[in-house]
Amino acid sequence: MEETDEAVDLVERVCALDIGKAALTVCIRVPHDDKPGHRRQEVREHATTTRSLLELAARLHAAGVTLVAMEATSDYWKPAFYLLEAEGFTCWLLNARHVKNVPGRPKTDKLDAVWLAKVVERGMCRPSFVPPAPIRQLRDLTRYRRTLIRERTREKQRVEKLLEDAQIKLSSVASDIFGVSGRHMLQAMIAGQRDPKVLAQLARASMRAKLRQLEEALAGHFDDHHGFLCQMMLERIDDLSAKIQELTAQIDQQAAPFAAQVAQLDAVTGIGGVCAQELIAELGVDMAVFPTAAHLVAWAKFAPQANTSAGKAKTAATGRGNPWLAATLGEIAVTAGRSNTFLGERYRRIARRRGKQRALVAVGNSVLTIVWHLLADPEARYCDLGPDFYQSHSNRQRQERNLIRQLQQLTGKTVTLTPQPTTPAA
Repeated sequence: MEETDEAVDLVERVCALDIGKAALTVCIRVPHDDKPGHRRQEVREHATTTRSLLELAARLHAAGVTLVAMEATSDYWKPAFYLLEAEGFTCWLLNARHVKNVPGRPKTDKLDAVWLAKVVERGMCRPSFVPPAPIRQLRDLTRYRRTLIRERTREKQRVEKLLEDAQIKLSSVASDIFGVSGRHMLQAMIAGQRDPKVLAQLARASMRAKLRQLEEALAGHFDDHHGFLCQMMLERIDDLSAKIQELTAQIDQQAAPFAAQVAQLDAVTGIGGVCAQELIAELGVDMAVFPTAAHLVAWAKFAPQANTSAGKAKTAATGRGNPWLAATLGEIAVTAGRSNTFLGERYRRIARRRGKQRALVAVGNSVLTIVWHLLADPEARYCDLGPDFYQSHSNRQRQERNLIRQLQQLTGKTVTLTPQPTTPAA
């Protein structure tokens, strides 16, 4: 029999919380004073107000509790977690799926708290990643900025739908209807200008090469009703843009202590300053939380899952991880896919064979691996392998077999290779 590396340690003094919005159920389990090997437990309810939580902290200190565990129930876990963490306790946030009660048993808040305490004291679960306070504050800012950007995008889409309703095909001619030329035309239409030729003359720079197309696109039935709605939408877009700029300034200030890490990540293809800040906000800068790069990739749900039954391998999805991190990685992968770099060639290579969605996940996997190595070593610097990496490291015989097989499938004929005759030297 082979030796395992899991340490079997029983947590002597543990507390488990069954979290609710207004109240929580507390189960404290400690060793029995008179019976070795036995446990004593106490179950009570506490309100989630600050005063009640401070009373709970005093009780836990008196009982000598060292570990407090709770399920991630909506956002209700945050007040208890942050307060008890500040009081000096080791707090674990647990995924509810990992500590689910046994089916068939009665389910109450008291029984759930007792079950959670038993699972935690025996080391049968792992805590979820909760970053330190500075990273949490940065995460709040970056997530809200992304939320506002999404809201602004939705508002822009509403403007485009409004123009379609008015038979204005500006988006078919201009790649960005909210650029300088597009905004001038929209403001002119709101002000009452309806002549397509006059509106087309408001084009600037390269847009002036499309005057005829603009005249046709701007000939519709845009009236005062559309103008009223369009004005409100543009004001909403401008207000959101101002808030996004204000948030960005605050994020830059909050991320100042991590300037070195931001500079490290910024050097990676597809990762700009904004994405670097978002990666740090979601992952933190201490990679000791993830023993290896593979642990980070698996935690983010960007690693392929093994699903084998009866000796047969089956397809398995990677699972659903952090949606904010996934959005950032998707943005990075799309940007890298357009570049003439190793990551760009990796994206295109996989997209040709397995589709764009799998290519996004694969490039996200590579990006996370790079990020882990950069953040784990402050002296590490990113060096691109180049777009010809796969070609220079590919097996020529295997590539030859693949090309022959593809040609045979295409033509339905047998392909035989004949060595090219050598040309005698002059």
